[in-house]
Amino acid sequence: MTALAHETLEAVMPKVATSPSELDEVLWQAWKAMELPEGYRAEIVEGSIEASPTGRYSHGRIANELRDRLVVFLAKSAFAALQDINVIHKRKVWIPDLFIAPANTEEHVTEDELGIDASAVGLIVEVVSPDSESISRDRTRKRSAYAHAGIPVYVLIDDYDENGIVTVLTVPEPGKSVYRNELRAAYGTAVTIPEGPAKGFTIGIERQG
Repeated sequence: MTALAHETLEAVMPKVATSPSELDEVLWQAWKAMELPEGYRAEIVEGSIEASPTGRYSHGRIANELRDRLVVFLAKSAFAALQDINVIHKRKVWIPDLFIAPANTEEHVTEDELGIDASAVGLIVEVVSPDSESISRDRTRKRSAYAHAGIPVYVLIDDYDENGIVTVLTVPEPGKSVYRNELRAAYGTAVTIPEGPAKGFTIGIERQG
C-alpha cells in the first residue's frame, strides 16, 4: 500500500478492521474519499489500495492499438472494448488497461454509478509496466483477483517476461483464485483468444527496437 493510500485510510476510517468484510468496507470508503494527484489512479487489489501513475507512451500505444483492433472485431457483436472505467467486484476496484463488456453498458453500471460490475466483463487486458510493483501486481495479485471474480479471460502483455510474452488465461476457478488454462506466446508469434466475446481474435505483439 502506498503512503498516500495509508494516510487516506487512517483519515477516513481510523478504527481497526477485525474481519475481512470490515477491511473491505474500510478500503472501500477510503478509496471513494481519495483525491489523487493528476496522472495517478487507485485500485483495490487483494486487500489493499494501490495507487499508481498512468502508463508510459509504449504502454498506452499497445493498449490503444489493441483496442482499435478489437473495436473492428466486435463491430457486429453485442460487445464493446472499453478503457478508463472502473470494474467493480463487491468492494474491489480495478482499472484495467482494456476490457470487453456488453455494448449496452448502462445495464451493468453499479448502483452507485462508480463503474461496471465485474460480472459483465468477458475479458481483461493488462499491459505490464517496468517497475517491480507493477510487474508483481499484474502477474500475481491481479491474476488471483480476476480469477477469484470469475473474469473468463485475462490477457497479460508483458515486455519483461523473457523477451516479451503474451499470456492468455482462461477457465477461472473462483474458489481457488486461479486460472486452469494458460497459453503463452513469445512476441512475434500470434496467440488466439480461445473463448468468450473475443473468441478467434489474434494478438501478435512485435518486439520494439
